[in-house]
Amino acid sequence: MSRQGNNNKGKQTKGTGKPNSKYSRPNTSKPKTPKTNVKSTSNPDEIRLNKYIANSGICSRRDADMHISIGGVTVNGKVITEMGYKVKLGDEVRFDGSRITPEKKAYVLLNKPKGFATTTSEGKGRTVMDLVSNATNSRIKPIGRLGRNSMGLLLFTNDDQVHNKFTNSNTGVSRLFQIELDKNLKFEDFKKIKEGLKINGKLVAVEEISYIDDAPKSQIGLKIKNTGNSILRTIFDQLKYDIVKVDCVAIGHLTKKDIPRGHWKHLTEQEINTLKML
Repeated sequence: MSRQGNNNKGKQTKGTGKPNSKYSRPNTSKPKTPKTNVKSTSNPDEIRLNKYIANSGICSRRDADMHISIGGVTVNGKVITEMGYKVKLGDEVRFDGSRITPEKKAYVLLNKPKGFATTTSEGKGRTVMDLVSNATNSRIKPIGRLGRNSMGLLLFTNDDQVHNKFTNSNTGVSRLFQIELDKNLKFEDFKKIKEGLKINGKLVAVEEISYIDDAPKSQIGLKIKNTGNSILRTIFDQLKYDIVKVDCVAIGHLTKKDIPRGHWKHLTEQEINTLKML
């Protein structure tokens, strides 16, 4: 039998390690560039504007993008149409002119003791913010003011609609104060306050004024639609009385019941709904 010729040139021979030229390909890939660690430039305090809007409960992110694109959203007073724009939680974001916040709405009622300033500023000594620091993670602020040595109810919220309702001079919410003066309030002065005093050309009106039962005539109750207690001092300064003590005992339908001095509570759903209807 004739010996068959060798037709396996180019094929890998067992044990030789030589490649088959038919299947081998040159290595034309580019050398790999060493990876470098790139630090993220994202800021954990920032959030995309569409997510900020969606978190506020106004609409979905998709609808937020559409609203942004047509110029319906402002950030710190500037119209933003850029997709992916990022904002900080402290920025003022308005949707169709109304300010919005991505935080959960919180309503905290404090029975303020003496010795605490009504301010959110630091460096003012003891403030009411120290008393409600553990109440919520939402950025609440007090509505109106009580002097450092005044006591009583103070409402905190991050709900701008409620805040505006209280601070609007025409539709403000009534607050009832118990006031102690340095001397008995004369009946003629009582009548002047009840009828409305004109101070610096402006009429200062109260809703109600009364002597407190079974107490000296230096102790009175006064109901007024005003967010600060400086108006009280203005009234009695005009009539030559000094205020010894101020205690806010009611805000609208809210009272100090079950809130010891220096303590706070979250408003119930019913209390919040009633507050919004005032």
